Amino acid sequence: MSDQKKTISADTGNPLHTLSNLWPYMWPVDRTDLKRRVIWAASFLLLAKIAQVVVPYFFKWATDALNGNQDGLQFLPAVLIAPIMLVLAYNLARVIQLGFNQLRDALFAKVGQHAVHQLAYKTFVHMHRLSLRFHLERRTGGLSRIIERGVKGIESIVRFTILNTLPTLIEFGLVAVIFGFAYGWSYVGVTAIVIWLYIWFTIRASDWRISIRRDMNESDTDANSKAIDSLLNFETVKYFGNEEMEANRYDRSMERYEHAATRIWTSLGWLNLGQGLIFGSGMAVMMVMSAMAVQRGEQTIGDFVFINAMLMQLSIPLNFIGFVYREIRQGLTDIEHMFDLLDVREEVLDKPDAVALEKKSGAIRFDDVHFRYDEDRPILKGISFEVPHGKTVAVVGPSGAGKSTLSRLLFRFYDVQEGAITINDQDVRDVTQKSLRDAIGMVPQDTVLFNDTLAYNIHYGRIDASSEDVMLAADMAQIGDFIKSLPQGLDTMVGERGLKLSGGEKQRVAIARTILKAPPILILDEATSALDTATEQEIQTALNFVSRGRTTLVIAHRLSTVIAADEIIVLQDGVIAERGTHQQLLAHEGLYLDMWNRQREARETEEKLKDFREHDELGVIVRKRPYD
Repeated sequence: MSDQKKTISADTGNPLHTLSNLWPYMWPVDRTDLKRRVIWAASFLLLAKIAQVVVPYFFKWATDALNGNQDGLQFLPAVLIAPIMLVLAYNLARVIQLGFNQLRDALFAKVGQHAVHQLAYKTFVHMHRLSLRFHLERRTGGLSRIIERGVKGIESIVRFTILNTLPTLIEFGLVAVIFGFAYGWSYVGVTAIVIWLYIWFTIRASDWRISIRRDMNESDTDANSKAIDSLLNFETVKYFGNEEMEANRYDRSMERYEHAATRIWTSLGWLNLGQGLIFGSGMAVMMVMSAMAVQRGEQTIGDFVFINAMLMQLSIPLNFIGFVYREIRQGLTDIEHMFDLLDVREEVLDKPDAVALEKKSGAIRFDDVHFRYDEDRPILKGISFEVPHGKTVAVVGPSGAGKSTLSRLLFRFYDVQEGAITINDQDVRDVTQKSLRDAIGMVPQDTVLFNDTLAYNIHYGRIDASSEDVMLAADMAQIGDFIKSLPQGLDTMVGERGLKLSGGEKQRVAIARTILKAPPILILDEATSALDTATEQEIQTALNFVSRGRTTLVIAHRLSTVIAADEIIVLQDGVIAERGTHQQLLAHEGLYLDMWNRQREARETEEKLKDFREHDELGVIVRKRPYD
């Protein structure tokens, strides 16, 4: 349980650990083509930096040549000593350096995108493997944001760590060597102090800004979660007229985001100002040192220009250090969050020696089953019953008795703490989850459809089924005529969560895809409790057809839907209070009879009110007619 509730907090992990987790995706053992790309990209990276260091030399030589000073150019070929040729060589070196950089980026693009693809896919698959408990405790909007940021984080690490930070370090090293041997180690010392101060200030300021950015991201995640949650529950918002309340909740989150975003931009101004002061001061010191050397005759004008050009080249990556540092830190944090999700252990796992479930029959047995969602909340307390092959057993009882928990355990969304559940004498914990779920069909109370076509949603029962099979299943579910009456037929979009369909139409779609799946075991989890009486009777006819010859477990609220069950089990407080056929339970005069009488009285009251409304409406029409 502790793994399921792992708290994800920014900047608490080890960056080296995160990078080590990412490395196998950047250097995949099974992709020699990508490894070759990495090697070639690294080679072009090094060549680009060598070319970048050579560029200021041509600028220096061109300046000295134009100044009439060619004393230090004898090592160059005669054809290059001319000032115009040196200017052309300077620009050619810039183009070559740019070309090497572009080749590096182009070669590495596939490596980076491969890492993005593989990690995103792995995370998506892992999300579907996690338990129902995990998803009930998390917000879908927040999870989608973590995955989205994790994918962007990978791109940031690739772009800024490998394609920016590493080249900058190489450039710093080359500049230090050149300054040390050509102009003295005093230049190296000033350069090192400037770079150290610049990086120190940038990191301190960026850490401050990252804490602000974390607040901004949390506000963004909160606002996004509230927006998705509100839109997914659009009807509920409308039912209670709470649009203003939802808007206010969203506005409060966006107000926090606005405040944090404003602080981000303000802090950026201070960061840029501090960086400018540090680099400007260091550059001024080195230019004064060079100018004094020129006056003493120790350096040429070309040397003065060279030092200035070299420092200007250094300023470009230095200007991005704050941005790069922040992006790397944020990228590492976002990737760490994604790896945190990948580290969440699956609660329900196939055993190493798990076998496929035999489908020769569908006999179900609950044997002294105990289950609790939390340690202090027992739900089932020693439940034992059997659903023989081809028979129908109904489970009824008051809300909270544990009825729906039975279906979740049978599907193995959770594992029992004590006892066992078997199908064909095979413990469900000993068979593969795929074979188990392939053998079970479900028609739930609240059918949630994909925002796609009717064909897609029915096809979901068996994705390799033909269009003819899909239409046949629709006819059997008594929705075929409705589909044929639609202008686009099976290609009709059903809307988000199937909101374009009525409750009865959604239930028929659920029945159709279960028919298409053709499982030996069927679970009807209060499949008609949300429907009106007339629609319930129509749906019940379709359900009776589907359950014919199948081992069927019916979880019901309305007792009128389970009269024909071979056995009815009455749950109360997690134990079996009564069991028997409908007539036997009525004769027992216990809890079942009380429930039956209450529901019968409710139906009779509803019928009387319906008759009253119809007669009252007719009377109003008659009384009004003379005045029409």
